Formats: sequence, C-alpha cells, structure tokens
Amino acid sequence: MKIALINENSQAAKNEVIFNALKTVAEPLGHTVFNYGMYSADDKAQLTYVMNGLLAGILLNSKAADFVVTGCGTGMGAMLACNAMPGVFCGLVIDPTDAFLFGQINDGNAISMPYAKGFGWAAELNLQDVYRKLFDGERGLGYPKERAAIMAKNRGILKEVKAAANKDMLTVLKSVDPTLVKAAVAGEKFQEYFFANSQDAEMSAYLKQVLAA
Repeated sequence: MKIALINENSQAAKNEVIFNALKTVAEPLGHTVFNYGMYSADDKAQLTYVMNGLLAGILLNSKAADFVVTGCGTGMGAMLACNAMPGVFCGLVIDPTDAFLFGQINDGNAISMPYAKGFGWAAELNLQDVYRKLFDGERGLGYPKERAAIMAKNRGILKEVKAAANKDMLTVLKSVDPTLVKAAVAGEKFQEYFFANSQDAEMSAYLKQVLAA
C-alpha cells in the first residue's frame, strides 16, 4: 500500500517525528511511505489544513496514494477538509483504539490526527501504536465481528451517498481557485512522487498545466 503523509503549516515542525513513526511501523509491514511535507515551518510551499484536504483528494482519486495520514492542531480541520473531497473517507484518530475501530468499522482511506492538542511526552510512541493498529492486518473485518455484515453494507451505502453528493475530483480542481490548487501541489517532493504514481492521466495533465502557469 502507498501511504502519503501530509502536514500543514502550524505543525510542520513535527513532520520528522511523525514521518519516522509512520515509516518505522509501515515499512516492515510491506507498505511504502511518501512524505509530501510540509517538512519544516520554513518551507517555501506552505500548506493549510484546507490544502491538506485538497491534496488528499488529488492523491487518493488519482491512485497516487492508497491511504493518507494527515492532521493539524486538533485534527478536526484537516478531517473536515478531507471529507469535503470526493472519494475521501477520513476519520479523526487520537489513540490506538480510535485507529483500530476506524480500520475495522469504517475502513476509510485517510486519518487526521491532532499534533498540538495532547501531543506531549511519549507522543511518538502513541503515533507508532496508532499506525500499528491501523496498518497491521486486514481492515474492514468489523467490530464486534457479529456486526461485520451490516457495517460493510453501511460503508457501501455511504460511498454511494458521497458519490451522489460530490463532483468528481477533476471537476473539483477545475472549479476551485487555481492559485489554491497550485499552492496545494507546490511542495518540494510533489512532482517527484505524484507523477510517478498517479494512475489518472487527465488529472496529471491538468496539474501539469496548473504548475506551469
């Protein structure tokens, strides 16, 4: 699985801690982690939590990533921005129990975490435990197990409702302010990672136009 990490500007200084915790857990399990930044508070390309959502939508809908790990100070803003995008199902995850239940019940494709609120002593251990509960083993099995079938049915219904409520991602990109789109994909590693992994030729072509403008 291709896992993308996205950090916004208020918590960018913690990117290395978050990335190392994610990589430590995910890579031995056979996953590949792509760090889309921000890498430090002084990065030239500055991401807001709104841009986190836009970037998550781009990565997941193009299949450049299979899963997105993001967040902000409380985790709530980035979660809302992600869930505004078509095809993105993002949960607010604070601790390992949240991670386990989200993975088994909701089986979404993104999580948002708080990197300021409650982020203190041994925070990196909590991160590792969260990622382990999320990425080790099969997701979507249900909890409790006897409710697995109804949970799977509800996930399918939610996907249908979201598809009906949202435009496709390329239409979203063409509808919002192009300067916002350009800022969201201006990260140092975006072009290197995205264009090598995107499976959506139309979206890739449009983003090349945006970046060249």
